[in-house]
Amino acid sequence: MKKILVTGGCGYIGSHTIVDLIENGFEPICVDDNSRSTPALLNGIEKITGKKIKNYKVDLTVFDDTHAIFQENPDIEGIIHFAAYKAVGESVEKPLLYFENNLSSLINILRCAKEFDVPYFIFSSSCTVYGNPDEVPVTETTPPKPAASPYGYTKQMGEQIVNEVSKKIPTRFILLRYFNPVGAHPSTDIGELPMGKPENLVPAITQTAIGKLPQLKVYGDDYPTRDGSCVRDYIHVCDIAHAHILALQYLIDNKNKNKCEVFNLGTGNGITVLEVIKAFEKVSGVKLNYVIGPRREGDMVAIYADNTLARQALGWKINFSLDDMMSTAWKWELKLKEDETLHNNQNAKMN
Repeated sequence: MKKILVTGGCGYIGSHTIVDLIENGFEPICVDDNSRSTPALLNGIEKITGKKIKNYKVDLTVFDDTHAIFQENPDIEGIIHFAAYKAVGESVEKPLLYFENNLSSLINILRCAKEFDVPYFIFSSSCTVYGNPDEVPVTETTPPKPAASPYGYTKQMGEQIVNEVSKKIPTRFILLRYFNPVGAHPSTDIGELPMGKPENLVPAITQTAIGKLPQLKVYGDDYPTRDGSCVRDYIHVCDIAHAHILALQYLIDNKNKNKCEVFNLGTGNGITVLEVIKAFEKVSGVKLNYVIGPRREGDMVAIYADNTLARQALGWKINFSLDDMMSTAWKWELKLKEDETLHNNQNAKMN
């Protein structure tokens, strides 16, 4: 049973990936300082899998504390690196915070991967590396444009750092470029838990529908798209999570042709913000109170994936539809309303 370190494992995609790792015979350990997450999701993981997960509450920007995890677990065979700040709007307001946190944590983890000869490394990247592309869908070889936000720049720089390091150490790397993960585990034991007011569309939708937010704001209806709202590639979080296990297995089976390879993780379908709202209203039966606001700084116009490479090389496939995404997100929100532990944890973070 290979031991896999999951950084940011108490987060949204991290928690779902830990579930998938356990279900596929891996032994995950978690590191998360819980500054942007809650350890309550580990209880959800235990409910789903029957396994209790150890979390090291460590700030990965502190090298000595990061190094201590590897000293205690010298048999780590793989790293899946999620830990990063990810709010586009906040990154525009606080660029130094994002550069320091996202890049320092990556560098410290890479230093440990080198010292402890960790053979496999999966890096959590993002479609923001493409900037505002000239053509969609984007492939892995689409030339990157300037990032639309400091968050996007941290992913571009992160990829460059990993690429350079891969030339000098034995570790093999995969960069997974996520598009827009949404939804929740079908069990409703884990899902997305934004701290404070959500910046992502779907939790903003569900929180408006349930009454936590008075109104949903759509940022712009004057983009050059079919209904004027931004186009994104929304993909179920469980489909994203499973790609990490396939990527890990791909490296374990020595199928990689290069030391560092890149895969897009999206459905291949571009969906507008207004179309997502309509899909939610259809599956939930709730009419959303939303208004059109001005464009938001840092937002791209339209981006969606060509996922051919991930499907062919990794054997990855899409199992969840847009209706599934909306349905599981809504069931998770309804579950949150009943779950005082998560509720109190969330409120404590907001205060």
